[in-house]
Amino acid sequence: MIEIKNVTKKYGDKKAINNISFNVNDGEIFAFIGHNGAGKTTLIKSIVGIHDFEEGEILINGKSIKKEPIACKKEMAFVPDNPELYEQMKAIDFICFICDMYETPHDIREKNIKKYAKMFEIEDKLNEPIESFSHGMKQKVALVSALSHDPKVLIMDEPFVGLDPKAVFDVKEIMNEMIKEGKIIFFSTHILDVAEKLCSKVAIIKKGKLLKVGSMSEIKGDQSLETVFMDLEG
Repeated sequence: MIEIKNVTKKYGDKKAINNISFNVNDGEIFAFIGHNGAGKTTLIKSIVGIHDFEEGEILINGKSIKKEPIACKKEMAFVPDNPELYEQMKAIDFICFICDMYETPHDIREKNIKKYAKMFEIEDKLNEPIESFSHGMKQKVALVSALSHDPKVLIMDEPFVGLDPKAVFDVKEIMNEMIKEGKIIFFSTHILDVAEKLCSKVAIIKKGKLLKVGSMSEIKGDQSLETVFMDLEG
């Protein structure tokens, strides 16, 4: 479970995240939506331990990201919207480097690298330098490296940006596979129809404040998620 308790993050006098609280339970696909600059990435980076925050608490499976950052990070994988990889490395070397950081057993990493590299159709690119890849290819390398160490919690910021239609389909299939195993998927997105079809819960944020959070059926009722979002955005 991810527990976000009264979290506030400031940049100077501005509250980028203003007293936000909600939980993400095991076996859930949770969508985090809002306009550009609403605070989505700020909260995500706080959850994964990149940003500190002034008030509140974030717990990953009962552990505090402030007090036990390494223990929390061992349970998570994070895929940013703009993957910043070591571009001089070969793709396979970068993926193995990430697995080394997580102390992933060789049998698990070999199985997962083979599975996901084949799924994302980059098997024949693994020995090429990352700097030669397109944005979409880099995103696939980031996804393979995140999935290869078999995380319990997968956190993604705009995961579908730059991916081709087949890769988008594959990511959705992976999400559904992971929640069947009781894992957690938490991601931000601007693609509201995908969120509506895919996610069990959703939170909507505006100017750092949480407007709504709940099950998808509770939030949208008999409307579309897009309609609800536009109404809340005013």
